[in-house]
Amino acid sequence: MNDSGRLRVFLVVGEESGDQLGVRLMTALRSRLGDAVEFAGVGGDRMAAEGLPSLFALHDIAVMGIGPVLRRLPTLLKRIRQTAEAAIAASPDVVVIIDSPDFTHRVASRIRKARPDLPIVDYVSPSVWAWRSGRARKMAAYVTHLLALLPFEPEVHRRLGGPATTYVGHPLIDRPELLRSQPGERPAIEATAVPTLLVLPGSRGGEIDRMLGLYGQVVRQLAERGIRFKVVIPAVERLAARIAEETGAWAVHPEIVRGEAEKFAAFRSAHAALATSGTVTLELALAGVPTVVAYARDPLFRVVTEIIRRIPGQVSVSSMVLPNIILGQNVIPEFLDPDLDPAKLADALAELLQPSPARAAQSDAMERLWAVMALPNGKRAADTAADIVLSLVRPG
Repeated sequence: MNDSGRLRVFLVVGEESGDQLGVRLMTALRSRLGDAVEFAGVGGDRMAAEGLPSLFALHDIAVMGIGPVLRRLPTLLKRIRQTAEAAIAASPDVVVIIDSPDFTHRVASRIRKARPDLPIVDYVSPSVWAWRSGRARKMAAYVTHLLALLPFEPEVHRRLGGPATTYVGHPLIDRPELLRSQPGERPAIEATAVPTLLVLPGSRGGEIDRMLGLYGQVVRQLAERGIRFKVVIPAVERLAARIAEETGAWAVHPEIVRGEAEKFAAFRSAHAALATSGTVTLELALAGVPTVVAYARDPLFRVVTEIIRRIPGQVSVSSMVLPNIILGQNVIPEFLDPDLDPAKLADALAELLQPSPARAAQSDAMERLWAVMALPNGKRAADTAADIVLSLVRPG
């Protein structure tokens, strides 16, 4: 805390998911300190509404994939420099970087060189447990404390020589009312003549380019086998019209739902899902929806990842599906290019659209997931994160 008794927090996020985490952390800090906390840095609309005047709009830096990053590199480098300089000039009591490591970690490294005494908190670990494990040790040079969303990450960073790490809980476990079905929302598969299949092609345009056509072929294969089912596609608003147009000729015409409330209502009532790899697989697992996962990489990313996979020690997990990694059990089937055969995907989904050992195994594993991810003290994730941030600026 500074001499005025106010806590100055400089926050840095790089995309929408970070904005959601950031606003929860801001709310938790304000609930403890009231007007004695002030915020500065880079955030999105939610953080702005909570009182953070962002240095610039998130769309300047919210890019994914090697190709898009290279095209925006001059802007990204400018924003990294601008953000670090603003943080140093603001003389905050603590800096919190949130996710988006290609942006936020470069900012943190610059801040550390100028202010070696300043606590820097990293909220969300990079996937050092999946690939490029050497990043953990490098992080220890500029991150004071890491707030992990996944329960196995503290041990991973301890083993790899990363920064001090605490599991603070995933924000999804704070919202069981969104994910857990209430009586009557999801009829038993045995009693359902027409089960509901969720199709989740992704939330980015490039993912729609690569996945939507494939998923249409899978739906056609299932229909041609005489399997009756309903298709529901949750879509982000900016892609909903495109998805509706491109699925108009599918063998089973899908219902397109928009917005978070309708998305989670669809999760609570669905019987199975076909999903593009990402955080949505954890949402589906916590919602108890048996799932088949697929992913097609953009061409440049595929080349780079295949090169990295051949370097000893760079890839250390047997699955890219978060629930599988958390549980230590590959219960959710996954298909990665070039093994994206519509018939194989349809085979796996057909088992989940009826009573089967595969469906029962997923359902049992998904129930265990809640217990594995629960915080031992029953606290909420944002509150746990806020407590650690405060402990760094007022020890004891």
